[in-house]
Amino acid sequence: MNKAMNMTVLLGALAAVSNAGSLSVSTYDDLTEDFYGESFHYNGVTYSDVNNVAGVFPNGDSFDDDGIFGLGHEVIVENATLLYNDFPGWGSANNALTFGTTYVVGDNLSLGALSTVTMTLDEVADFASLEIAYYENGPWGGIQYHLDGLMGGSVVASDSFTISDRGGRDNLAFATLSVDGAQFDSLHLYATFGSDYSGPRALIDNLTINSVPAPSAMALLGLGAMGATRRRRN
Repeated sequence: MNKAMNMTVLLGALAAVSNAGSLSVSTYDDLTEDFYGESFHYNGVTYSDVNNVAGVFPNGDSFDDDGIFGLGHEVIVENATLLYNDFPGWGSANNALTFGTTYVVGDNLSLGALSTVTMTLDEVADFASLEIAYYENGPWGGIQYHLDGLMGGSVVASDSFTISDRGGRDNLAFATLSVDGAQFDSLHLYATFGSDYSGPRALIDNLTINSVPAPSAMALLGLGAMGATRRRRN
């Protein structure tokens, strides 16, 4: 094999590695319904910085980042069987992830407060999505949910939606947030009302992440391939 062909093979191998990804889906269904602390690692993701902000609600009420007026900092696995029975097209039965201070034991459920949560990834990714169940209308209308992908602390991709404000009593609604088109090492899911954080109620499920090979791994592959080529030529 000549030098030009060797280089073509090497570049092809590197391209194949760079395009290949490792897809993971966090369903939380293998976990026990419980509190999991203020920092929780699961399936390649560390959840932290839960509701550690002050903010406002659309009616003008406010909350603190801690104390009696805080939203709570716990990561919670909630058995949401009754929700999945009524809405089988959402998520994957029977567990979902929520946050805050409380959950309902058994098949019934509570949507916890979700103002902000950071999800630090074990590996760099180029795609992420999650399904979210939340309350719309009522006291929640006009709040926005955002999902940002960050690399080294800088936002490189984002998605968002605004909670409906059609008046009347609040009711359950569903959405999907996703980010792609860039590589990122963490995700930030958070809610805002105007320029401030806000604290609606939500569950998340089916966090899907496509991890990509680290540059160091690609470089090692390239060095290995070139070394093998030289050995064949000697």
